[in-house]
Amino acid sequence: MTDRAAGDSALWIAALIRQFPELSRELVPGRSGPFDSRPPAPPRPAADARMREEKAEALQLQQRHGLAVPGYGAAPVRLHVSDTIRDITDGVVELEEAACARLGVPRPRAAGVPVRLRRIAALLEEIGEHPVLARHVRDELRRMARRCARALGDTEQVVRVAGRCPWCDSVSLRAFPDRRAVLCVNPGCRCTDEECGCRDDPAYRHLWPEGGWAVLAAATGCRTDELDAAMEGTAP
Repeated sequence: MTDRAAGDSALWIAALIRQFPELSRELVPGRSGPFDSRPPAPPRPAADARMREEKAEALQLQQRHGLAVPGYGAAPVRLHVSDTIRDITDGVVELEEAACARLGVPRPRAAGVPVRLRRIAALLEEIGEHPVLARHVRDELRRMARRCARALGDTEQVVRVAGRCPWCDSVSLRAFPDRRAVLCVNPGCRCTDEECGCRDDPAYRHLWPEGGWAVLAAATGCRTDELDAAMEGTAP
């Protein structure tokens, strides 16, 4: 795995570790957050049927993942959030077990999602010795991090960066402070790194992690202090 690909995987892991716990707080309505504005409840008996389904979903979620759902009997859970929790939980378990099996290390012990993600992060260097596995790990981590962000209703702050992209020569460089990374948002941009996802995934955007800012600054003419300012939200 190249430094860039490893950096991508590490960034997605960090995002998931930070955001996954927020899902449990968004699971039950009636709290402040991005889901306070909801459409009116459907008329009965549709509301009664939906309530029964959501209560059953909450109980199943609690039994399967050990996730406490306070007050679920009095308020319906948000099904799209519970689906996201289940998808990410299962996905992280499967990803860690697949990596361990491919690397020939003992099957990992049961643990929560953040612990498993940290264990995957510790294996990134070894994973990098297997290109197919490395690409799968990166792509799965990216998919799960994006789904987690969508479920939370997050709109990531974006700051324009001066200069042109070294690969496509467009004024499409943007700083993403939450990721501490600069991306080229031009959908047509393609780099020459064979392991970069921008070459074969239309949804992927070429990325410069913090360790690559000096190279980016030299190529674009911008300054590293300008990139630091963009990450802190203090850029002009």
